[in-house]
Amino acid sequence: MLSYKESLKILKETNALLEGHFILSSGLHSDKYVQCAKLLSQPKKAERLCLSLAEKIKEKYKNIDLIMSPAVGGIVIGYEIGRILNIETIFAERVDGKFTLRRGFEIKKGQRVLIVEDVITTGKSSMECSNLAKKVNAEIIGYACLIDRSNGKSKIDKTIISQVEISIPTYKKENLPKHLENIQAYKPGSRNL
Repeated sequence: MLSYKESLKILKETNALLEGHFILSSGLHSDKYVQCAKLLSQPKKAERLCLSLAEKIKEKYKNIDLIMSPAVGGIVIGYEIGRILNIETIFAERVDGKFTLRRGFEIKKGQRVLIVEDVITTGKSSMECSNLAKKVNAEIIGYACLIDRSNGKSKIDKTIISQVEISIPTYKKENLPKHLENIQAYKPGSRNL
């Protein structure tokens, strides 16, 4: 498995860790943003992180029936973890603002589902995915992501397995620190695509 230091080095080498003024999909503001798309544009480096994350998942969970990821950010990570672990992988998409399963994807009653994302901040997308599984009486066994930047404050009530935990402060619009007040905000997330 890769160490924290090795993982962070890969994120920096691929320019996946950005600095500026960002509005996150949660609506919160931050001076740093993790853009996993930049990491994923370099498959060999992304593969190293995914292999390491898959090892952590194998240590924790023995019987996973299905991996589900939220679109757009989680699709590639979910697929790669599913490929490494040889587990069926699907993704949920937003239709009229709500996650739904399309493309013939389904979750069966009693399946043991692992939710896999690229980055978890508030946990909103992961929880929306888990609600889809709970509707059909599937079991959510856990959550995994490449980068956990929730600082332990996500909506997720189970342990999050991550390759890297990064503490990046977030701010409400009305409480911006001085260093962000005069910088143009950029909204890089995919939630409203």
